[in-house]
Amino acid sequence: MPLLASPLLLATLRPFFWTMTGPAEVAHGPMFLGLSMNILLYGIMITQTYLYFTTYKRDPLYIKLYVAVLMVADTLNTSFMTAYLYSSLVVHFNDATYLAKANWVFATDPAMTGLIGAMVQLFYAWRIRTLTNKNSIAALTILCALANAFGGLATAAAIAFVPEFAHFQKFQATVICWLLSAAVGDVIITTTLVTFFRGHRTGVSATDSTVDKLIRLTIQTGMITSICSVIDLGLFLGDTSGMHLLFNLPLAKLYSNSLMSSLNARGGWRRRDPEDSGLEKTMPLHLSVNVPNTATTATTTFDLPSLQMVQPAYCPDTSRKSCVDSPV
Repeated sequence: MPLLASPLLLATLRPFFWTMTGPAEVAHGPMFLGLSMNILLYGIMITQTYLYFTTYKRDPLYIKLYVAVLMVADTLNTSFMTAYLYSSLVVHFNDATYLAKANWVFATDPAMTGLIGAMVQLFYAWRIRTLTNKNSIAALTILCALANAFGGLATAAAIAFVPEFAHFQKFQATVICWLLSAAVGDVIITTTLVTFFRGHRTGVSATDSTVDKLIRLTIQTGMITSICSVIDLGLFLGDTSGMHLLFNLPLAKLYSNSLMSSLNARGGWRRRDPEDSGLEKTMPLHLSVNVPNTATTATTTFDLPSLQMVQPAYCPDTSRKSCVDSPV
């Protein structure tokens, strides 16, 4: 929730410092603040991507390509919006006619946001299908992801026909389809994964501790994007000032960062067990929790799409001095 704190605070304080008298204030004021959040989150995305490629070198190539495409899409999103605001606030400074209308560069934001959100939701749909084997829920998630993407593209197309910021409410249907499907998809993903993980508590503290971490991470990442989408939609429908752009511009980065945080969190789940003679435990995307025993190692496995794990080999020696890690 800290990522939403700044936009929420600014929205709350708006009546005290936002006069809406200048030609750029109606849409470009919130847009500037939203882009500031976008750039901040983009910096975090760069760090997360670097950590991913330097830490998880053994991940499958298709996962690496997926992360690379997501990073390129994020870069294009930030670049286009930076170029648009520079043109509006510097090149066309105080040009009321230019500032009253959006152009194709601005229209790339809903298109890119919809596509990035859909990419992240499709990844989680794949995870749900692999984990639960429930095709119906995975299909519903895919449907929401496609509606997210097509809603964003339709909104971008609508801007070409209705470029005036003051008349954006004329294409409410496309925006509702876009943001509502995004929020519903996030809720489905979060609810499904949390329900699955809760059903796999074993009563063993080592395993349950990892499962609890998964539940917390799933709720945090899923709720941030869904709440931001709902606030964005509510402000768009109820406020013609352009305040919704304060939440719309960071949305793409919230999606990409939520996914990267779940990928990179695996390194943070490495721990040591005092009964395990210094043997490290890892929690990769192919989730495996190794629970120490006096004679053997019991393993509880969750099959998530992706990456490799390391687990201890069978060890009849209770001292474990002869044990070695074996890749699976």
